[in-house]
Amino acid sequence: MKIAITGAVGLFGRGLVLAFSTRHEVIPLTHTEADITNASAFESAMQQIRPDLIVHSAAIPDLDICEADPDRGFLVNYQGTCNVANAARQVGAGLVHISTDAVFDGKKRTPYVETDPTGPITVYGRSKLQAEEAAKSVERHWIFRVSVLFGPGKTNFVEKGLRKIAAGEEYKVASDQMGNATLTSDAGLKIMEVVEAGHCGLYHLANQGACTRFELARTAAELSGFDPAKVIGIPDAQMQRRAPRLKYSVMEMTALKSAGFSLPRPWQEALADYISTLKL
Repeated sequence: MKIAITGAVGLFGRGLVLAFSTRHEVIPLTHTEADITNASAFESAMQQIRPDLIVHSAAIPDLDICEADPDRGFLVNYQGTCNVANAARQVGAGLVHISTDAVFDGKKRTPYVETDPTGPITVYGRSKLQAEEAAKSVERHWIFRVSVLFGPGKTNFVEKGLRKIAAGEEYKVASDQMGNATLTSDAGLKIMEVVEAGHCGLYHLANQGACTRFELARTAAELSGFDPAKVIGIPDAQMQRRAPRLKYSVMEMTALKSAGFSLPRPWQEALADYISTLKL
């Protein structure tokens, strides 16, 4: 297949490019090459490329940036997805849309399944939920909700903490945010597997197991040979961030299991592999 990937230099975009490049012709797209907020320009780019599939990972993923500038958040995350979906329909391409656990309200205390009601509490979550609806307008569509991404090529939650600790600083993280963690390369390979099988639909996707942000950062420190006491857990309310965070956003991968797919490995294994590649 010929596959166009938006947001190709983003954290997840890099993992998607690496994964799909193992078996397909990949055209990585940046904002310069295909601006998703410019409908005519993006459609023109797709008419030239004529991809079989568009994997759409371009977004503003920062909750606080979206909260500070809702118009821009919706322009990129929602309207941008509308433009990508329209272009996909025009060229007859399938669409993979990358979504998020932020579409939920965080009030549940058992894992969210794909059929659970949504109720985003942030601008980011609302923009991404509307983007899911836009993606569904494409006949062949896949929606993958992911959470707490880490992987090579771009600074992320895990690497940021390890570099602070390596510099002799403490790393303060929320102790009361429970969710999932996702290695970009693992997720990318699973997405490719699902797409190749032709199983369209909505999926939750992460490495197996739940963890707090504190547990994730502390485990990363231990695996790196650092003093885990340098990771300081504090209540989210003390983090002084603009956008509220979900207290609980653990996702159950019911759709993957129901479709007969194996689940990604546990997050601890994925984290250990990722850390072994870092040069701190």
